[in-house]
Amino acid sequence: MNDLHQARVLVTPTSYAKDDPSLRTDLEAEVGEVVYNTLGRPLTSTELVQIIGGFDGYIAGLDSIDRSVIELADRLKVIARYGVGVDNVDLDAALSKGIVVTNTPDANSDSVAELTVGLMVALARNILTAAQATKSGAWPRLEGVALKGKVVGLYGLGRVGKQVAAILAGFGCSLLAYDLCPDTGFAQKVGIKIVSKDELISQSDFLSFHLSLSPDTHHLVNAEFFSRMKSGAFLINTSRGELIDEAALFDALQDGRLRGAALDVFSQQPPVPNLPLLTLPQVIATPHMGAHTDGATRAMGRGALNDCLAILRGEAPSHRVV
Repeated sequence: MNDLHQARVLVTPTSYAKDDPSLRTDLEAEVGEVVYNTLGRPLTSTELVQIIGGFDGYIAGLDSIDRSVIELADRLKVIARYGVGVDNVDLDAALSKGIVVTNTPDANSDSVAELTVGLMVALARNILTAAQATKSGAWPRLEGVALKGKVVGLYGLGRVGKQVAAILAGFGCSLLAYDLCPDTGFAQKVGIKIVSKDELISQSDFLSFHLSLSPDTHHLVNAEFFSRMKSGAFLINTSRGELIDEAALFDALQDGRLRGAALDVFSQQPPVPNLPLLTLPQVIATPHMGAHTDGATRAMGRGALNDCLAILRGEAPSHRVV
């Protein structure tokens, strides 16, 4: 834009600037007007179509940015995703309208990986059950599972998968990974064995998912998938809820095929009331909090801010998706 001070920017992530107030002041100093999301949740496409007109920049959370929204974005030049995933953005529509989409792929990898390993340990040692029982006055003797000597499988060896592997390298477990384009140099350095999908599924005591959502990965983990998993295995998902057929996961846990599951993501967020999975004691559920640390929110906010302003200035962004 010729005059950035005439620009209007929409900011919807509810944690934006929470741990770094300068993200607000820096943005507000550069542009004419900033409008923030006050609803405390991602915006629906119905809500967005009513307000998107007149904005030049958009720092976006997990809002539903479909074609109907983009068609009404009469001035929009950039959608700067505050996070990695862009499956909620109609990329084809954005591309056809000349709207640049960016993301922050390096910002939250460490935080998501830390939560992944934390959930893995919590599952293995029955930490939630033990804590709740002890606080209620009981003194249970619960049998745990050691990570040392177990096989941990990583379905996806991208940024988060690599960081999970790096953390687990000190746990004394055997690391397996499957990826369409594996980084064999990293795998050799950390001690990961690259295997086929079938080997990963059948050999893992703990199977952790680190995949993006696409038509090929939607409900990738279904009843047939569970039938091939090692009996008594644990499942951890901190990537995308839609990867898993939740009804099939419920059945696999109910019949004892799987010993437990930890889920930070669900196919519908928040989950529908009375979701059967959430009634099972062997399921740990968290509210998509993988990226919710001070370090991650600062990095996502700064990355999204920088790329949003870069596009408005006519400069190249650091992380362009389309």
